[in-house]
Amino acid sequence: MSNAVQHNSSATPALKIERLSKTFELASGLLSRKTTAVRAVRPVSLEVQKGETLGLVGESGCGKSTLARMLVGLLPPTTGQIEIEGKALDTANPAAFGRLIQYVFQDPISSLNPRKSIRQIMATPLKRLHGMDKATREPRIREIFASVNLREEFLDRYPHEFSGGQAQRIGIARALAASPRIMILDEPVSALDVSVQAQVLNLLSDLKQQYDLTYVFITHDLAVVEAVSDRIVVLYFGAVVEVGPAENIFKMPRHPYTKLLADSAPVVGRPLAAPDTSHAELPDPLNPPAGCAFASRCPRATALCENSEPHLRSMGDDQFAACHHPLED
Repeated sequence: MSNAVQHNSSATPALKIERLSKTFELASGLLSRKTTAVRAVRPVSLEVQKGETLGLVGESGCGKSTLARMLVGLLPPTTGQIEIEGKALDTANPAAFGRLIQYVFQDPISSLNPRKSIRQIMATPLKRLHGMDKATREPRIREIFASVNLREEFLDRYPHEFSGGQAQRIGIARALAASPRIMILDEPVSALDVSVQAQVLNLLSDLKQQYDLTYVFITHDLAVVEAVSDRIVVLYFGAVVEVGPAENIFKMPRHPYTKLLADSAPVVGRPLAAPDTSHAELPDPLNPPAGCAFASRCPRATALCENSEPHLRSMGDDQFAACHHPLED
């Protein structure tokens, strides 16, 4: 059974995924032909509405980046379907695919080709995805560069000549050059100084309005995701465990894991307590539990949790949780 969430809207969603999953086959040894299946992302179904920012959170290893890479074609899904504006996504035509959805990487420097000038980097999507000749490309490049607040003189420099914040703006500009409907932002500010983070987040907010974009925003920073998102999806062990409006998800969590995330985030004025690390590890992916994957870490777990996998169900107010014993309001 999938972790399905249908957002309350009659409009065709900008992005819809149905039972999307990813399983990796791992060899048992160097000379062995035996393989072990590891489910990195369990079947997930959800919708993102046009103009929405959907936040995706969870600790390392929960499947956030794997899910994101499937959405942009960097990883083939094991099962499931991706739709953009009601049409099934077909990776057989990379140009058509790239014009619909683009990816902004976490590390801005390493995501840029060090052998090419910024002008060459910017020209590639315009040439490959839109077939623009040089005369048409140049004004478009200048327009996009101006929209991310970068000077035209930067175009003839190389990636190593820029700061992290400048490089991330270039990465955003490269994604914009494809004229996508949707942008997948994978930890877009985590590698930046705090002062620069605010500038990039404000820029992304402005660009969303200017280009009528839809965002999927992946981060481990709860303060950031709560500030920028309309709704938030919480992932644990490859599955969606809670979905809800950003203003509610951490103030009134219904899943114990969501509450654990919220309580773990540093808050100004709240003393830092030593965390309980006795059950801090994720379950073994080679030997997944039969029931709830969070049961070994959950203070509310019962025999039901250990033997029966919970599925998403409505908690009211457009909030869903996959929990046998959800938290009260």
